[in-house]
Amino acid sequence: MLLCLSPAWLSKVPSESHPGESSLLVFKAVTFDLGGRTTLEEFAPPRHVTYFTGCFGPCKVQGQSAAELARDLDCPTGGSGELARLLEDKLLTRQLMDQQARVAVPVTLAFTFKRPLPLRSVTEEQQVRMVELSGREGQDNLLQEEITAFLQGSVMEPYTQVVVKPSGWRWNGAQAVSFHAKLEQGSILQAVLAFLETLEEEESILLEAFIPTARVVQPGSSDTNNSPCNTSPRPNLAVRICAVVCRSRKDQPLLSKIVCGVGRADKPLKHQATVPQTLESSLQQWGLKDEAQIAAIHVQIKREAEAAMKAFMDMEAGLTAEQRGGRRAQTDIIGVDFLLSSEDQVLQLVALEMNSQLCLETCSVFESMGRVVGAPAGVVARPLVETMLRRAQCHLMEGKHVLVIGAGGVSKKFVWEAARDYGLKIHLVDSDPNHFASQLVQTFIHYDTTDHKRDEEHAQRLVGLVQERGLHLDGCLSYWDDCMVLTALVCEGLGLRCSSSTAMRVAKQKSRTHLHLLRRRKEGARWPSAALYAVPCCHLESHSDVERAASHLSFPGVMKLEYGAGAVGVKLVEDAQQCHLHFDKISRDLRDDSDHPGIGLGWGNAMLLMEYVSGTEHDVDLVVYEGRMLGAFVSDNGPTRVPNFTETAACMPTCLPPDREAQLIRAAYQCCLGCGLTDGVFNVELKLTAAGPKLIEINPRMGGFYLRDWIQEIYGVDIMLASVMVACGVAPLLPARSHPRTNLVGVMCLVSQHLQALKSTASLETLQALHERGVIRLNLLDDELVSTEYEEPYCNVACASSSRREACLKLLGICQVLGIDSPHYPVTHFLSHFK
Repeated sequence: MLLCLSPAWLSKVPSESHPGESSLLVFKAVTFDLGGRTTLEEFAPPRHVTYFTGCFGPCKVQGQSAAELARDLDCPTGGSGELARLLEDKLLTRQLMDQQARVAVPVTLAFTFKRPLPLRSVTEEQQVRMVELSGREGQDNLLQEEITAFLQGSVMEPYTQVVVKPSGWRWNGAQAVSFHAKLEQGSILQAVLAFLETLEEEESILLEAFIPTARVVQPGSSDTNNSPCNTSPRPNLAVRICAVVCRSRKDQPLLSKIVCGVGRADKPLKHQATVPQTLESSLQQWGLKDEAQIAAIHVQIKREAEAAMKAFMDMEAGLTAEQRGGRRAQTDIIGVDFLLSSEDQVLQLVALEMNSQLCLETCSVFESMGRVVGAPAGVVARPLVETMLRRAQCHLMEGKHVLVIGAGGVSKKFVWEAARDYGLKIHLVDSDPNHFASQLVQTFIHYDTTDHKRDEEHAQRLVGLVQERGLHLDGCLSYWDDCMVLTALVCEGLGLRCSSSTAMRVAKQKSRTHLHLLRRRKEGARWPSAALYAVPCCHLESHSDVERAASHLSFPGVMKLEYGAGAVGVKLVEDAQQCHLHFDKISRDLRDDSDHPGIGLGWGNAMLLMEYVSGTEHDVDLVVYEGRMLGAFVSDNGPTRVPNFTETAACMPTCLPPDREAQLIRAAYQCCLGCGLTDGVFNVELKLTAAGPKLIEINPRMGGFYLRDWIQEIYGVDIMLASVMVACGVAPLLPARSHPRTNLVGVMCLVSQHLQALKSTASLETLQALHERGVIRLNLLDDELVSTEYEEPYCNVACASSSRREACLKLLGICQVLGIDSPHYPVTHFLSHFK
């Protein structure tokens, strides 16, 4: 974050990547340390701006300078002079709130002339009537007729007073506002005519009903204190509610803060002339003590403030780049002012206006006051900062050339869609010349990598192909288990960032992972050691290995493929005989990649036996850069289907208390570092036992199935983008312990269990329709309804709610209706851990 106190500290230069646009350079700025210390720094060479915002408000020198600097930049901007003009137009924003957001506003009659095209698009009349004048002079009769009709109309019957005020860029705050009795039509007309003389193009005159405020019950007043000595008159007070709304991920509005200002009801309530306080304090001062009613008003403010911003964003989306002030200009934060009125003792929320700065400043003042008593700071700006970081990081990655090795299956389709949305240039290597992803990337390189025992040879060939094609790569990575070691070898050959190939080999082979961590205890590693989390296990390549392992390990145990994925071939075994039988079966059924593509058989079909660990199962997805953990996301798994351990259900955020969640994160991080995984996004599977976490396995790539989608929905973090950033040598900046925005609970659908439902009640068309309507969240993991003995999930069906319990109930109901729940697939049991 750099603060520039003078436009002379910045310079605009022609953009190298986008002709017709400019890049913004910083020569001098105030910087901020985490502890609060500021420093004035000079930069040589100057620094490139990746996100620009400022005070674009009206009639201010700095606003004009910021507007000029922001115009037509090649980096994202959090507003512009052009957008601020629209946001400060009270008539336009009131029309948007009235007609698009369906938010209550004062009954209004507006006079305007020479209104530009962007402001003409709102025409439907409800509470706001607009009269367009042909000029400033000779309008007396028309004004008189319109004012008379408005004041005598049925919409004005409940009101006794009106307000006359100007609307437009120059008229900021509550200046030049006049109050009149409804019967004083002559003075009302004179006030309108006086404004008309100075009215400029795009400006308007608003004649609106004066909304009486709900009466504040003062402590000690006759309403609450019957003392005969308490006879001093008390003024009627009004409360102005400031709501700050930020544009969050996926262009959705998000309320970040509500504060109130209290003042006399017969005077304009100016932001700068009131002392901010909480909504709860204001309503309690009003005499409203019921917590449920206060919570309901908070919900209503949130709903209507977010609807107001959504209406403005939708209008903004229809503007041209020139009308917005640049291709990357958008409004990232607004304020919405409300008044609480009452009718028949029922409180009513009325929206007065939107603004670009005032509500934000008011909330900032409130938070600065709260520091004295230890209240949390930065709440109002936190969603804005997250938006800044997200847009800045996307800008940094736009146009990056990334080599991706291994296309994966249908479950990885989102990678190519996301890469396109981020503007990444993907160069894909895959063994299938007809893979659907070959048409979705910048360059497709067909190369057969299926025999991973020859990865060193493959890596040399791929490095040569990259050099022959003259590709200038910024990064290289893979999302496919089979290709992680190959990817590390290619990165080493090209000098690109990645965890070492040695570390990838340790993580890729499951028994090697555990044995490597167990050896660290013998190497004298100090407590806490990653060896705490490893589980005794043995590598199996023959029946003699099985016999030796059975004599050394305790039963029950778990047998699985050394390089396997998707729980294929995993089985609970009770004794040595069952070990031999399962070893025979896997050796016969799953010999090479052609028997079951995509589960690691390109590495061979060796197995391992590990001791069974009881406890709840969890995934931890980590973002690690240069050995530093930048983010961690924990999810819970439901009880697996023993004896094959196939996944059934999951929920996020975790149900665990903070200390147990911290144990899992610490264990996952230590295990990754213990194996040498220093750069990347990793998925770590663990069990949480009574004695702490135990490692199941490390997947040295981004979490699969639904995890990327869920983490993005719940925390606003895209681990797919984070993985690309790490690969390109750019440290991702992730929200620090971002508050979860919802709860997601989902179940897996298997063809063997749900074939009939998937062909009828839960068909793909039905599931996709429910997903589009927001009833469920669907993650399609396969595109074929084929049942095999060694199967992987077909899809994941999830439900979201602010309450985990409600999400579980919604999901159970959906599963019963769709036929996913059955006696052989008891969803209630699979959700039983999520409490």
